[in-house]
Amino acid sequence: MGDLFSLQGATVLTIAGMALVTWLSRMTGYALARRIAITGRAKAALEAMPPAILTAIIAPMAFSEGIAEAVAAAVTVLAALRLPTLVAVAIGVATVVLIRQAPF
Repeated sequence: MGDLFSLQGATVLTIAGMALVTWLSRMTGYALARRIAITGRAKAALEAMPPAILTAIIAPMAFSEGIAEAVAAAVTVLAALRLPTLVAVAIGVATVVLIRQAPF
């Protein structure tokens, strides 16, 4: 069992390399964003990305797990129409917890 948690040099170098590439890609994006004025359609597309990413991650799971998750997803969508994203997500989490605890 001791070998299960030991790290080899190649593994450590691979993880460090991935971290470096991730950091460089983020810093490059920040550097470019400062020099380029983003307006119009590009700005609208960038503003639409967070909800789109959340939807792509959550929707398949919400509709394949059970009724509590599906109802919570619907409640979250309705809340997101009027409230900030973080508040809508908190409402969705609370909904799934309440439904799972309900005695039906």
